[in-house]
Amino acid sequence: MTKKPAASEQPPNLFTLFNEIGIINQLASTRFERVLPDNLTLSQFSVLNNFVRLGGSRTPAQLAEAFQVTKGAMTNTLQKLSARGCITIDVDSSDRRSKQINITEQGRQLRNEAIARANESLGNLVELIDQSKVEETLSHLQHIRKALDTDRT
Repeated sequence: MTKKPAASEQPPNLFTLFNEIGIINQLASTRFERVLPDNLTLSQFSVLNNFVRLGGSRTPAQLAEAFQVTKGAMTNTLQKLSARGCITIDVDSSDRRSKQINITEQGRQLRNEAIARANESLGNLVELIDQSKVEETLSHLQHIRKALDTDRT
């Protein structure tokens, strides 16, 4: 069995990597929020995107856990999406105390519009960023995301 290195022995590049990702996330999120349609918030978009990306239905508790937010925060986001007609909230037929959340066609269209606006906003970066490096980096980032998702604490 190999001994896990102490935190003080960890390579500094790991912190630097996540620091860069955090800065990129902040810059990209701010840019994205500016172009979201119809007063859609980033948290609302994220829920819609999750449904399109993964498919299926979920409970509010499953969504709260997936996004690592409180059930109250998720309930607030879901109520706003429901009021916009972007999701349905139905009583779970197998457990009447639970609810099942599904995206609607209107929710899909709003999510797709947001992505189209983001792509338009990011269009000028195509000239500044080598697309082959984007593809290469994307596979590495997906690997890191999967590792972090597996190692949630």
